[in-house]
Amino acid sequence: MMQLIDSHSHLDFHEFDNDRKVAIKRASDTGISNIIVSATTAERWSLIKKLCDEQGGEQPLCHPAYGLHPMFMSEHKPHHLSNLKSWIEKEKPIAIGEIGLDYFIDDANDEANKEAQLKLFITQLALANEYHLPVIIHARKSLDIVLKYLRQFPNLVGSIHSFSGSEQQAKQLIYLGFYLGFGGPITYTRATRLRKLIVTLPLESLLLETDSPDQPDALHYNERNEPAYLLNVAQVVAKLRGVSVEKVAQITTDNAQRLFGL
Repeated sequence: MMQLIDSHSHLDFHEFDNDRKVAIKRASDTGISNIIVSATTAERWSLIKKLCDEQGGEQPLCHPAYGLHPMFMSEHKPHHLSNLKSWIEKEKPIAIGEIGLDYFIDDANDEANKEAQLKLFITQLALANEYHLPVIIHARKSLDIVLKYLRQFPNLVGSIHSFSGSEQQAKQLIYLGFYLGFGGPITYTRATRLRKLIVTLPLESLLLETDSPDQPDALHYNERNEPAYLLNVAQVVAKLRGVSVEKVAQITTDNAQRLFGL
C-alpha cells in the first residue's frame, strides 16, 4: 500500500477524545504510516506521550514533538523551559515543536507579548540545536523574523508548518535546509497563491500535513479534520503538479523520514 506521513497533527486535542483510536485506525487503513503529534503547552506533553506510547501493531506509529506554542503565552511559565529540557533528555522526542512566532493574534499587538514570544522561540531553537533535533515551526506574519533567527543556527533543520509565505521566503527557507508543510488549505480552488507554490517549489522540499483537528480540506469543509484525510491533500498536490499520487507519496514520505529520522 502507498504510504503517507502526516507531518503535523494534534491528536491529543479534546476533539479526538471520543474516537482517537478509531481515527488512528482510519488513518492506518488509508495508508498513513506515521503521524507526528506536535505539542502546544507543557500541560499536554504527558497526554501526547501517553497516546504515542499506546500506538503499535498495525496502527500507524504516533511520534511526539514537545514544545511551547506562541499562541498560548498566557499558559507558559518560566519553569516550563527547564522542564522541556528534562523532557528532551528523558523522552527523546522526534522534534521540538510546535514553536515559533505568531504576530497575527490580537495579543501580538502588545509589544511585551511579541518580545516574550521571541525570547521563548530563541530559547527553544537553542535547545533544538543543543540536542540536534529538528524543529517544527509555526509562523504567522513573522516569517522574515523567523528567517533572521534561523540563520543564527545554521546547523538546525526542521519544517515550517502550514507554510503561507512568499516564493522568495520559501526559497530562503529551503536554502537553509528547511521543509515546507502544506495541508488542507491547498485543496481550495480559491487558494491560488498556495497552489502556485505547490507547482513551482521542488517536491523534494515539501511535507504533507493535516494540522488535525484544524484546517480541514475542501471535501470536509467545516468538519473536524483527521489524519486519514491526508490522502486528499496528496491527491490535490499530484493533480496540480501533473504527476501520480504515488510519486507525491513516495517523495514526501522520503522527505519526512529524512527530516525526522523515521
